[in-house]
Amino acid sequence: MAHDPKREDYQRLSLRFAQGLDDAEPGAAMRAFASFSQRFAQDRDSLPQSDADRAFHLVALATDVVDYQLPFASDEQAPGLIQRGKDLLDEALSLDPACYDALRMRSSSEAPSVEARYRFLVEREDEVRAHCEASRDEAAASMEGERAALATSIAMRPYWRWLASLAEEALICGRNRVAAETAERLLASDPADSCDVRFTLAYALAKLEDEPGLARLAERYGAISPQRPANDAWMLLARTALAHKRCDLLAARDLLEELLSAYPNGAQALVRQVELPDGEFARLRVSPYSEDELILAVSEGIVLLQEGNDRSGRGVLGSWVAGTVASLRPDAAAEALGGRGNEGEQRT
Repeated sequence: MAHDPKREDYQRLSLRFAQGLDDAEPGAAMRAFASFSQRFAQDRDSLPQSDADRAFHLVALATDVVDYQLPFASDEQAPGLIQRGKDLLDEALSLDPACYDALRMRSSSEAPSVEARYRFLVEREDEVRAHCEASRDEAAASMEGERAALATSIAMRPYWRWLASLAEEALICGRNRVAAETAERLLASDPADSCDVRFTLAYALAKLEDEPGLARLAERYGAISPQRPANDAWMLLARTALAHKRCDLLAARDLLEELLSAYPNGAQALVRQVELPDGEFARLRVSPYSEDELILAVSEGIVLLQEGNDRSGRGVLGSWVAGTVASLRPDAAAEALGGRGNEGEQRT
């Protein structure tokens, strides 16, 4: 999962620093650039940067607070972290009103409902696209080679993240076709899928009961993500949901077995089905095929798992998944059920 704000912050400043050395004598330029990493880590303010660069640095700090500290904070710590995140985002917007990452993240706490946030993202999309495309074109005209490739990617990333959030909000709102269409537009703009929007697309196709579409998505994995086959948790859960809907419980059980093989420590996550707060900057960064990745996929998959009425309160598919996994991995399931009640605290 590629959107690491700290790395992007480093890339932005290193690119600007390198441009400033273009007229220097080669030996002096090499010596100067050799000190860049130390200066970035220890004396960042001494490096050349624009207000937009400073604003993005504040976004990186806010992301650490909101996405990686707050979910694990105590009740006493949470209010202070929430306020710290808001203050950093407000400061970023005061430096750069076109800091669309800050604007998007800030809207999550300001919107009165999920529907309102969805509407906000829709209404501002054209503005964000126009700004990012203009920045991309300016970078392409002023640079060449690897620098141009990096600069144009950096320029488009706020728009890519905006579309990824829009697809996710549409899915949560039940606008499944909009979610799928938005995901496809993002893939057209970013064929390497740096936002992993194919995961959102898999769930949208499952909600639409579009098995041919999901099969086509699996076939496209070789082009979208050559290093990962179509056996991630999102794809397997989507396929499980479709098999369950057509009452092919044997196929659904086989898919759960495949899921447990891909995620050997994942049984507890499938039994507990904890819903986590979404990452505000981007989808949270976790290791491929880790238990954390499965927990994240299950949390996002609540839109599938909680469909329909069920006495357990889980939803029809959620209840079936938990029960089936318990029969496949009874020891892990017993441990998961024994630990329930301490999981799934929501961020406010």
